Amino acid sequence: MLTILFDGIAYGMLLFVLAVGLAVTLGLMNFINLAHGAFAMAGGYLTVFAMQKFGVPFLACLPLAFIVVALAGALLERTLYRPMYGKPHLDQVLFSIGLAFMAVAAVDYFVGSSQQNLQLPEWLRGRSEFGDGAFLLGMGHYRIFIIAVCAVLTVVLQLILSKTRFGSRLRAAVDDPRVAAGLGINVNVVFLLTFAVGSGLAGLGGALGAEILGLDPTFPLKYMIYFLIVVSVGGTSSITGPLAAALLLGIADVAGKYFIPKMGAFTVYLLMILILMWRPQGLFTRKGGR
Repeated sequence: MLTILFDGIAYGMLLFVLAVGLAVTLGLMNFINLAHGAFAMAGGYLTVFAMQKFGVPFLACLPLAFIVVALAGALLERTLYRPMYGKPHLDQVLFSIGLAFMAVAAVDYFVGSSQQNLQLPEWLRGRSEFGDGAFLLGMGHYRIFIIAVCAVLTVVLQLILSKTRFGSRLRAAVDDPRVAAGLGINVNVVFLLTFAVGSGLAGLGGALGAEILGLDPTFPLKYMIYFLIVVSVGGTSSITGPLAAALLLGIADVAGKYFIPKMGAFTVYLLMILILMWRPQGLFTRKGGR
């Protein structure tokens, strides 16, 4: 039980890093970006190729994936996404899911459809066990690493959004862009940086999750529903909701596949339905704003 709980927490933390960028763009920027998984896939492929072709160490690939994907996100925000901000949500959905299918087709054409393997460093491959009998806790070193990295990112993001001037400007730009612009806030720059950071976090999540989730051209479509579940169940008003939702869904998914393997991911969908029936707006909501 303890091992299942630990693996579920690690999986949930990974889902949170992958989905928090979507929570930012949807909740704080009011834009539905269903191509979010393509940025995660880009980070995963960048990490695999950097390690295989150029011998870049794994730890160096993580900030590299964040920076490169963030720059790509900034470029796409400036050229493709920004004109869609004022469009109806249906237009945003069709536009972004079209980008996701284009990314899948492009990767399949240029790289191939085969599964990519990520060779972790030796010190991340081991496993440690504590306790005995029913209280045996088996912890994979890589999952410990994922939990530690994701915990640090969670604290940093929370501090940035709640304690810094940029976080205040972002909330002001979201609640009323016209008034924020009148007060001297460059709304376009704020949204550009926010979208870039959200894309970079997706790239970092893809780099971290390539070994656990697998990596192939269908990655954006395969895990799109998980990203949407995390955001819809947790709510989009803060990062606390997606974090709680990701942990709940991660534990439910791991436990369900272990105890009831024939049901597959049904446990996750059942939990999502029950939570949304209880709180249709998500676990955490913020009054005011849009």
